[in-house]
Amino acid sequence: MASVTSLSDSVHQRLAAALSAALPQAGSADPLLRRSDRADFQANGILALAKKEKANPRELATQVVDRVESGEVIKDVEVSGPGFLNITITDRAITENLAARWADDTGRLGVPQAGQPGTTVIDYAQPNVAKEMHVGHLRSAVIGDSVMRLLEFTGESVVRRHHIGDWGTQFGMLIQYLEEHPHELDHREGEDLQKSGEAAMSNLDRLYKTARKLFDSDEEFKTRARRRVVDLQAGDPGTLATWQKFVDESKIYFFSVFEKLDMEIRDADIVGESGYNDMLAETCRLLEESGVAVRSEGALCVFFDDVKGPDGNPVPLIVQKSDGGYGYAATDLSAIRDRVFGIKANTLLYVVDARQSLHFKMVFETARRAGWLNDDVEAVQLAFGTVLGKDGKPFKTREGETVRLVDLLDEAIDRASAVVREKAQDLSEEEIAERGTQVGVGAVKYADLSTSANRDYKFDLDQMVSLNGDTSVYLQYAYARIQSILRKAGASRPAAHPELDLHEAERALGLHADAFAATVAEAAAEYAPHKLTAYLYQLASLYTTFYDKCPVLKAETPEQIENRLFLCDVTARTLHRGMGLLGIRTPERL
Repeated sequence: MASVTSLSDSVHQRLAAALSAALPQAGSADPLLRRSDRADFQANGILALAKKEKANPRELATQVVDRVESGEVIKDVEVSGPGFLNITITDRAITENLAARWADDTGRLGVPQAGQPGTTVIDYAQPNVAKEMHVGHLRSAVIGDSVMRLLEFTGESVVRRHHIGDWGTQFGMLIQYLEEHPHELDHREGEDLQKSGEAAMSNLDRLYKTARKLFDSDEEFKTRARRRVVDLQAGDPGTLATWQKFVDESKIYFFSVFEKLDMEIRDADIVGESGYNDMLAETCRLLEESGVAVRSEGALCVFFDDVKGPDGNPVPLIVQKSDGGYGYAATDLSAIRDRVFGIKANTLLYVVDARQSLHFKMVFETARRAGWLNDDVEAVQLAFGTVLGKDGKPFKTREGETVRLVDLLDEAIDRASAVVREKAQDLSEEEIAERGTQVGVGAVKYADLSTSANRDYKFDLDQMVSLNGDTSVYLQYAYARIQSILRKAGASRPAAHPELDLHEAERALGLHADAFAATVAEAAAEYAPHKLTAYLYQLASLYTTFYDKCPVLKAETPEQIENRLFLCDVTARTLHRGMGLLGIRTPERL
């Protein structure tokens, strides 16, 4: 199925042609088209053009109007104010364009794919081995998953990377303790993933606390643990085998949490800090030989003119410590080399907390100086803000602990199940539980995604599962309501009737549905899922107005019933596809 040219693009082409005809010397001018309250579209580009060409804007606007090809698509163009153009579209064009999107049997709704897609490596969902996932891990996973879906949908080749914390000093302590207490991680037979995931993590958690206590109180154990770190870094087979056990136990837990979040995390995409271990020495050698990094008090450092500490002295990026150990910078720089030269990526995208912005700014600048990043390869940090409690402070439990991610999801599912149960008419207990999970997890994701990533947002479950306002539940109910209407239609079937005049609410809904492709392209290009959530919320709101003002099954003629069912179905497909790009389910019945 070929992509469908949107109505705004069709109008844009016709206005640009009329502008070129009226002012040939201006070349190809942009009419600056946008949606308008006064008409279907408004073009503002004539003002700037008239100023540049020293022409009277209103006169130029009138000349353009005389040259606009109206008929099939454009019904009317009028000059307004100092030289704006107000454009009205024909009802036929709205229906025909939607019919073309509706006929797309690929389910893409006529959305085009990028002409020259590149390869993006997206680094997101980065938990730590032997540590529970908490609310701080939520945003990286949810934002990264949606951006990955948007990019793939627009045709980009996407490589996922989950850079888990699986290396460093604490593993010496854990491995040594397990060597001395070998049965601490034994499993019971027949545990399911959810239970065994949480059991695995509570075992690791207990192990970590006990080992830490011993490490802090027993000097001899501390010495043995430190020797074990050296063995780990040197690749001692026995030590590596025990380390692998920790990683495997943690993965059982990670997969159980991601499954609860309704996200697919593939084992092959998990490449932790350890995955770049063999590259660290060479990364340091390359940086030192090229002069990008220099030795300072025994450590290998990169200095920056604009990065200074509180005392006014330069703060370097430390790539290798004076004792020969490697910091995060060495791992991150090695990962860049792997992604640029191994995977051949054009874009490296990091979905990482805004508090790490300085670190990544320094890492990216170092990679640029080394020539690993250049005009053909860019690195971008999609920095996100903090999850706050209702009090506007970082989200904590009453005891002041960080909130566990599984607890937070369980509570959202409980709240959502109560909402579903209250509204459910013909759902079994099993269906209520399934829908409650989809609505609860959807509510958490949507609240996160509907906030611009770089802003902090308040985690308010009451608001998230509300049927009113900008929530995923509102969108899910709009979708389920449409499915209910389509089921009740009996012998009437959705069918487009371009010959019919449209009600004002039908036109508004149709024009907005047609803008789906442009919104997806913008959200993908800017890594901005919140632009898609805003679009979908407006779509559901316009549908509500249409539903209130235009009877569907009781419309005046059979043709009008079919055309309104067609509008319902286009809206439902757009909601379904759009919510899918956010990683949110749309149940058929609620």
